[in-house]
Amino acid sequence: MHTATRSRTIRKATKKGIPFILMVVGTSGLGRTAFVNTLCERPLIQRRDNFDPADTAATPNVEIVPYHADLEMEDKTKISLTVLDALNFGEAINNENNFEIIQNYIETQFDNVLEEESRIKRNARFQDNRVHALIYFIAPTGHGLRELDIELMRRLGPCVNILPVIALADSLTPDELELNKKLINEDIERYQIPVYQFPVNAEEHDDNLIQASDYLRSLMPFAVVSSDQLAEINGQVRRARVYPWGIAEVDNPEHSDFQALRSALFQSHLDELREMTTDVLYENYRTKKLSQSQLVLNASSPIVPNVQTDILREEERLRAIEMSVQKEIEEKRRQLLAREEALHALEQKLAAANLNAGVNDSQPNTITTSIPTPTLMTPTIVMKDVSAPIAASNIPQGA
Repeated sequence: MHTATRSRTIRKATKKGIPFILMVVGTSGLGRTAFVNTLCERPLIQRRDNFDPADTAATPNVEIVPYHADLEMEDKTKISLTVLDALNFGEAINNENNFEIIQNYIETQFDNVLEEESRIKRNARFQDNRVHALIYFIAPTGHGLRELDIELMRRLGPCVNILPVIALADSLTPDELELNKKLINEDIERYQIPVYQFPVNAEEHDDNLIQASDYLRSLMPFAVVSSDQLAEINGQVRRARVYPWGIAEVDNPEHSDFQALRSALFQSHLDELREMTTDVLYENYRTKKLSQSQLVLNASSPIVPNVQTDILREEERLRAIEMSVQKEIEEKRRQLLAREEALHALEQKLAAANLNAGVNDSQPNTITTSIPTPTLMTPTIVMKDVSAPIAASNIPQGA
């Protein structure tokens, strides 16, 4: 993005708050609600009480529930935050449908932007709901990633910035936590899971950002302790979890990576996450989508049955875009005809006015008055060939 354009965009966004969309995904009991409330420093999501494990078999599909909060950081930066909570994830025996629902939601936001870009006349009030980051909560099992974790992150990695988090990190000893991080990183490398990589390119980023990125990379996956409860520690009130054997402080880097993660999301890497979404992930998806459409148009071989559904869905989407374009063309044509009729009516009105003026001038003036008679000026009319095409851009709105 051009520097001047980007600066204008930032100034405009700063007044209303920089829009940032964050999705949180993880199985129940890993502290998603506490994390979001701690992140926003307010009770944004209400806790679910009376959860009965016996109801797991009857649990509905994953539901994406949005929550909104306006934040103001220490440097006075305003953020218009939307949190998407993936309810019921991983609570079914077969979670195949869970992956598809979340992936379809993220890709649908890309499709909406792609469709808007294809319009002749774009909607000035169009809302971009592309997801900028996804926090994935990993259970502190001490055995690395589960199959559920691997499958979800492999599917979603190409379309969203995934930040893996070890939930309930205060349930592990320092040695166990270090081992767990090591095992998770080995699984990420072994299964080639495309998690978000904090940028360290010296040619594109300044030294401060590279230094912050190196530090954040050393912490991944982030070990998080969340708590919306306050406790007095050494005469100071802090967010912490209090146990009979000790205290785990949320903002203490020796106890938790929470503060580093929050700073990365809302300060040091806020722009990087947004640009990665729009300039890389979306562009890759767009290229793939348009390439598939072109292949469908050029294909001469019989369609494979399991691909036919996707092709039909794409054809329906393209047909909807075509109908939308046709409607806009019809509207322009209607405006053009209305303009021609208005011009024709204006010609007739002016011709009648000229005729009346000529008749009045030929009659003698029998009325004597001391008021000077104004000179009647005949308007000069520049006639245009109304049969010629009139550019749609020259037609006033509402004509």
